[in-house]
Amino acid sequence: MSLRFTKMHGLGNDFMVLDLVRQQATLTQAQVRAWSQRQTGIGFDQLLIVEPTTKAGCDFGYRIYNADGGEVEHCGNGARCVTRFIVDKGLSTKSEFTFEMARGTIATRLEANGLVTVDMRPPILVPSQIPFVANTQAATYPLVVDGKTCEISAVSMGNPHCVMVVDDVESFPVLQLGPLVEHHSAFPQRVNAGFMQIVNRGEIRLRVYERGSGETLACGTGACAAVVAGRLRGLLDEHVVVHTHGGDLHIGWAGANAPVWKTGPAVTVFEGQL
Repeated sequence: MSLRFTKMHGLGNDFMVLDLVRQQATLTQAQVRAWSQRQTGIGFDQLLIVEPTTKAGCDFGYRIYNADGGEVEHCGNGARCVTRFIVDKGLSTKSEFTFEMARGTIATRLEANGLVTVDMRPPILVPSQIPFVANTQAATYPLVVDGKTCEISAVSMGNPHCVMVVDDVESFPVLQLGPLVEHHSAFPQRVNAGFMQIVNRGEIRLRVYERGSGETLACGTGACAAVVAGRLRGLLDEHVVVHTHGGDLHIGWAGANAPVWKTGPAVTVFEGQL
């Protein structure tokens, strides 16, 4: 198989990007897992695929596979990267795109300064639609993790997120509790576990243990979910700078049924061929 690929990252959340508009390939979970290995493969958090779409109003299809080979619904940092990829590869001369995903659509815009803004759509807060096991919808829920009851928020940004507020995100045992939250029985499709430190009403620090990938340097949907959770708790203002280990994202959410907006960089690292 001869297959060209591009390695990209959004704030250190790194991707292998495939153009399946001009190329053809049938992929297996085993291939994705092998390519994701950092010692013996290409190494990435997620594999992103750009492909044709027949959905009305959409420009391209956009599919996402985690390092474990499983397909997932959404990746905000990935959406920025595929936008940059499409323009750089000459797949389109536009600067605004709508993508068909496994669950819904997503709209992006390449800004004049090179950053990419993503319309992340309104958050999903109804427990059964996240999905999350709860009797009623609330801003926070009790969740027993490792024998202790934690206060969490449950949010879907097209994929499920569990958000905890912690005093110090750097000293918090993310790598120990992250897997326990990811596989908690209250989240029947597993969950991305976010740990948020409030710096002030316009600034947070965030670490995310991603479903199927482990902790990543940045998680775009996780940043959005954290700001939504903070807004629901009355802790944050409409516009928030999210500090991740990979860099900063700018998130805005007016509340209620408004979409979440996310702006950040998308960078090409290298090109390759399999």
